[in-house]
Parts: sequence; C-alpha cells; structure tokens
Amino acid sequence: MSTFLLEIGTEELPADFARLALPQLEALVHRDLAERRLSHGQITVTSTPRRLALVVADLAASAADLEEDRKGPPAAQALKEGVPTPAAIGFAKRCGIEASALEVRDTPKGPFVFARVREPGVPAAELLAACIPPWIAGLQGRRFMRWAEGESRFSRPVRWLVALLDGAVIPVTLTGSDPEVSAGRLSRGHRLHGAQAGDGSGGVPGVSIATASAYAETLAAAGVEVDRQRRATTIRAAVETAAAALQARPDLPQELFDELTDLVEAPLLIEGSVPESYLALPAEVLSTVMRAHQRYIPLYRQQAQIDPLALDARASLLPTFLCIANSLPAATDTVRRGNERVLKARLADAAFFVAADRAVASSDRRAQLARVTFAEGLGSLLNRVERLEWCTDGLVELLELGDQDAAHARRAAHLCKHDLVSQMVGEFPELQGVMGGKYLLAEGEPRPVALAVLEHYLPRGAGDALPSSKAGAVVALAERLELLLSIYAKGERPSGSSDPYALRRAGNGLLQILWHQGWRLDLVALLQRACAHWAELLPAFHVDPTALAADLGEFLRQRLVSLLEEESLPVDLVQAVAGEGVSLARVLADPADARQRAKLLVALRANGQLAAVQAVVTRAARLAAKGDLAPDVLSAQGVVSPELFEKPSEAAMLAVLQHLEPIASGQGTQRYQALADGLAEGAAALAAFFDGDESVLVMVDDPDVRRNRLNLLGLLRNQASVLAEFERING
Repeated sequence: MSTFLLEIGTEELPADFARLALPQLEALVHRDLAERRLSHGQITVTSTPRRLALVVADLAASAADLEEDRKGPPAAQALKEGVPTPAAIGFAKRCGIEASALEVRDTPKGPFVFARVREPGVPAAELLAACIPPWIAGLQGRRFMRWAEGESRFSRPVRWLVALLDGAVIPVTLTGSDPEVSAGRLSRGHRLHGAQAGDGSGGVPGVSIATASAYAETLAAAGVEVDRQRRATTIRAAVETAAAALQARPDLPQELFDELTDLVEAPLLIEGSVPESYLALPAEVLSTVMRAHQRYIPLYRQQAQIDPLALDARASLLPTFLCIANSLPAATDTVRRGNERVLKARLADAAFFVAADRAVASSDRRAQLARVTFAEGLGSLLNRVERLEWCTDGLVELLELGDQDAAHARRAAHLCKHDLVSQMVGEFPELQGVMGGKYLLAEGEPRPVALAVLEHYLPRGAGDALPSSKAGAVVALAERLELLLSIYAKGERPSGSSDPYALRRAGNGLLQILWHQGWRLDLVALLQRACAHWAELLPAFHVDPTALAADLGEFLRQRLVSLLEEESLPVDLVQAVAGEGVSLARVLADPADARQRAKLLVALRANGQLAAVQAVVTRAARLAAKGDLAPDVLSAQGVVSPELFEKPSEAAMLAVLQHLEPIASGQGTQRYQALADGLAEGAAALAAFFDGDESVLVMVDDPDVRRNRLNLLGLLRNQASVLAEFERING
C-alpha cells in the first residue's frame, strides 16, 4: 500500500475558495478512484492560502483486475452450423478475445453468446497521471481567471505542482498554462522563512518533499501549518486564551474565523491597541471597521450589558484588538505598529462620517430619500417609506396596539429609512438601522422610536434575533409586507435559486415575528385590503387585487410550510394543517394557530393517540365524500335524524359528535387539545360504526338512511378537520 500526495501550488487564493474547492476535490477523487477500481484508505484534503493539498492513504499498487461476462448477439445470428458469423467475430473483437472463446448460454429470451472479459488492472501511477489534470480542471469557484497566454482557468495562477506516489514523482504536465507546469517534488515554504534549496522561483523558499507521507512534517519545518483544521484550532485557542487574560469576549463570528484560517500559513496572534478617543464612537462602528476592513477581532468587556442604542463604546468595548498575522514572531512589534496605524486611519474616517451625519437632521435625510430610486416602476425610497407607513397604520389597527406603542410605531415608520443616505451606512451598509436608531436617540427622539428603527430590519436572516419591542415588530412586519406587495405587484416572483429582493426571507421574517410576539393576525383579510390599495397606488402595473392577494397568500403558505419543516416537524403533519389541499383562509387566518396545531399533532403521535383517531376519521372522510354535507357544518341539528337509526352504533356515534360540536365550533386555541381528547375518547364508539356486531352499511338502498349515515360521517370529518386534514397524515 502506498501514499499519494497532490499539491496544487498557486498565488494567494481568495479566502473563501478553499471552503468551496476542498469538498469538490474530495468528491472527484472518490468518484474516479472507485470508477477505476483503485482501492484506497482515508482521503484527506487541506489547504493554505497558497496551496490545495490532497493525501490518499493505503493506495493499492494497481487497479483490481476486471472480470465480467458480456452478452452478445443471439446464438442463431452468431453461429451458423457451429461456425462464428461476422456478428460473432465483431463482438469477440470488441471484447478483445478470439471468436472461438465465445460461450453459448440460455437466457429467458433464448440462447445468446457471451464473452468472458478479463482486463488486467492498470498501475496506480498511470491512472493518477491521467486523473490529476481533470481533477484540477474540474474545480469550480467564483471569479476564475486566465493568466499569461494560456487557456487554463483557475482561481489564481498555478505556479507549481507536487505529485508523489510514496517517493516517486508522477509525470504530469498541466497543458494550457503559460508557462506549462510539470509535477515534481518541490513545494514552497512560508514566504518569510529562510530560503531552502532554490528552485528558480524568484527567491521564494523551495522545499523538497522526499515522500508523500512526510509532506506535513516537511512543510512544518519550512514554517507552514498545512493542516487547515489544526490551523483553525490553533487560532481559536490563541484567541480564547488572549481574551480570557483580558477578561474580554471576542467578537469573532464564524465567517471571520473561517477567513482568518484561510489567510495565514503560520498563525501568529498579536494584540493591538485602539486610541481611547475613538471609544467615543458607537461600538458597532468600531467593531465593523475592525472586522470588515481589517479582519481584526474586537474585544467586548466580559460582563458588559450591551445597549444597542448606546452612542459610544466606553462601557462595552475594550481599547484592545486581536489580529492573526502571517508573520514571524520576531516581527511582532513592527506588525503591531503597522496594524495600529492603519486602524487609526480607518477610525478617523469613521469619526468623520459620524460627525458629518450628526450635522444633518434625520428628518432632512428622510427628505433626501426622494432622490434615491427604490426599484423600476416603484418610485423612490421616499415613496417606499410612505407605503410602509400605510402598512404600519393598518397593522396597528388590526393588532389593536395600545396608544403609546401605536404612536411609537407610526413615528418609527416615518423615519425608519433615513440613515440609508447617511455617510456611515454608505460606507457600511450592514449598519443600516443601527445608525438610524442611534442618530434618532441623539436627536431626542423617544427611545422606543429609536429602538423600533433599529429593530425593523430584524431578523436579517435565519437564526437572527427578532424584534423585542412591539413598535419594532410592527414596523418590521410593515417593511416586509410592503416589499412583498410592491415586488409582486410589479410582476416579479422568486423562482428556483433566483430571489434578488430576498422575498423568501421577507416572508419567513413576517411569520417569525408574528409567532415571536404571540400575535394573532388574519393575513387573508390584511392581504385583500392591502392589494386593493396597491392597485390604486400603482396603476401602471394594472394590478388585479384578487389575483395579487391569492398569489401572495399562496407564497406565504409555502413559507409557513417551509418554516414548520425547518423546525423538524414531520412533513405529513405539516401538510395536514397547512398543505395545498387545506383552505388558504384556514391556514392564513392565523398562522400561529396552524403552527400550534402541527405541534399538537406531533404530541398526539408521540403518546399514541393519533393513530386510532386517524384511522376512523380518514375512513369517515373517504365515505363522506360521497355525500353532500357542506364542509362548514359542525352541528347535527337539522342534518341527522335519530328516528332513521337502525343500530345502536349510530346513536353512539351521534352522541360523540354532539359532545364534540361545542368544542369544534368554539373559539380559542385550548379547544384543539379538547377536540383531540374527545376524538380519542370516542374512538371506540366511532370504530364500532364501521366494524363489529353493531356496524352499519353506509351505502344502503334506502336514500334517506344512506343520506343520514353519510351526514354522520360528514359531521365527523368536518369536526376533525378543525384540528387537521387527517387524510393527509401517513399511516
């Protein structure tokens, strides 16, 4: 068994390329080795900023021999009086054997000739030499480039190639590059470490890899930690140790952590200082400048209570940052001073932006929104804000907010987009809302108004925080509702992976906010009212209010189903409360209600109640479809005649339905558990209607008796459907 090493050496790769390329490379290698019958052990893929590397352990010396039987033409066509015909000779030639070696075998379709093919395994080195160029060419990523005069495309120019099978070089040349790159055993060490054996690479240290198994050890001696996971572990441990020593909490989101891992070959942690004067800036400004521009790690005070509307960072942020350098320890002081100097310049720019923004009133900035186009046909950002204010007014009425919360929501909606034309948000779009809230508070607006402006962008994505205040939640709902109405009225819809306006995220956020606040909102009525208003607002689009409301309702149903499935609720139970066959009015009259019913069904399945109820209700629903009882009838009064009963099981079933009637027709979410309990308690009586000594035949000849029995079943179906469409549940 051998070890195979492939190293693709490049100029500095984009930080996100390795995370995209490594899984692709591993999949390509797995596939091709399996197809070529070359057995192997563990496949390891790793990277540094200047290389992608692949190591395959326990690789067989050659592919396994192939032995298989191939079916040829029918024996009657292949042999004439025992002599091979041209058809047989051609088949044998294609299989690489003599025609005399063909065998006749019986098959279900008659006798056919067969060839036993034996193909010896190809040596591993030969197979790998053929596979390496397609592996490299098969990697995909963003912003690929060509260089010099070649036709090869890759994320960055390929400068060297190491391909070893144990200690032997695999002869491979990447054609199409200029100059062509041939495989050898010479890699590169860390740029700043002492030069080893020269390789004509312009002074860049060269490292000779003796054997594939010595790869990581050899590069470590040349200052390169080639194992990406080990590099990440080193960085994480260094950051946590430094932060603990300073009694701080590092602001290190996963995206930044991954980027730091892919930006260095030998991580070195350096502490730098932030001039105290810049702590007068908001903490979010300092943190964003450090993370987004410089890839530094801000440090928050460990016990600090973070105020999202704080106007300065003194109470929350330490005047210290961490950075991960790709330099030698001896240069720590020099690197620190350079980083501090660059950061100081960046923070000076930020301070200028904030001061310039503070010199302009937020109401004046709101007026400037008229000069910024929102989307083609939808006017300016100011037009959008005015539509958003209309949505806020409607939501305030429907949700019956208190006077104070309503006033704060309306004021926040009026000013919510003013910071989009601020200099700070122009430089850092991710601070929209954050800066708007802080500027408003500094101008003397009530804190709930400023907080609502900050929170109306929440949630920004999956797993993000939700608005904590009622005013913020209302404006956040209005913002998403306006976006959905306007883009749908414009005629655009999300399709496949294309969703340029993030409408799916808007729909998800709308539902999540309602659930988080515990609000019961009839989205059907809201959409009907809003779509009629939008048809008047946007006459150029010739909006059909009814069709628009239907389209948006179906879209929100899909978002509801998706969110419930993301909560790991079983698909069949989700479909039973919110699927396509369920009335849209039933689903969207109260999205929180649908979610509660789905969770109740999960609990009923877990405790064993669901199966018995489901069996009876599903059977009843199938037969009830042959009747004509309207689906909204919940009472037996006037639709069931006890005098037509012929068996005690009919009376027993009516008793169960009469017990369930006030529960099914009642109000409040507590009725669902009571309805489920009632169905479970009556399951035996309901089952007796179909089976046992007292069972009845529903489809009898007497039309009055038949209708009476179908109405009993229809009532059961209707009452049960208050909880769910049971026929959609598996089992």
